[in-house]
Amino acid sequence: MSTRLSTKERGEVAEQAVSSWLQAQGYAILQRNLRSREGEVDIVVYKDSTLVFVEVKSRSTGGVDTLEHSIHARKRARILRCAERFISEHQCWKQSLIRFDVIFYGIDGFHHIPGAFTESGLT
Repeated sequence: MSTRLSTKERGEVAEQAVSSWLQAQGYAILQRNLRSREGEVDIVVYKDSTLVFVEVKSRSTGGVDTLEHSIHARKRARILRCAERFISEHQCWKQSLIRFDVIFYGIDGFHHIPGAFTESGLT
C-alpha cells in the first residue's frame, strides 16, 4: 500500500497548513476554496483593512523562482474574476484594500509573497 499523496491531497494539506500559518500571523480566514464559474481562489483572508486573495502553491521540487511559470496569465485572470465576483456578492468588502498573494509551501516551510501580482500581471 502506497503512502504517497495524490496531487489533490497534497494541495489540501498545503492549504490547511497555509490557513493555520496565516491565522498565526493575524489574518482572519474568510473563506477557503472559493469557487465560481469565473475561477477559483484557494484562501480569502482579511488583515489591516486589506482583503487578500491567496493562491497556495505546494512544490516538492522547484521553488519561488518558478512563480512566473506557476501563476500564468490565464490563472491570474481566473483569480481576478473570482475575486471580483466575491466582492460584488459581499458588498461589505467593497471599500477594502485588495491584494493578491502567493504562498509557497514545501519542505523548507512557507514563502509568502504579498502583492505577488496585480490586475496587470506579476509584480
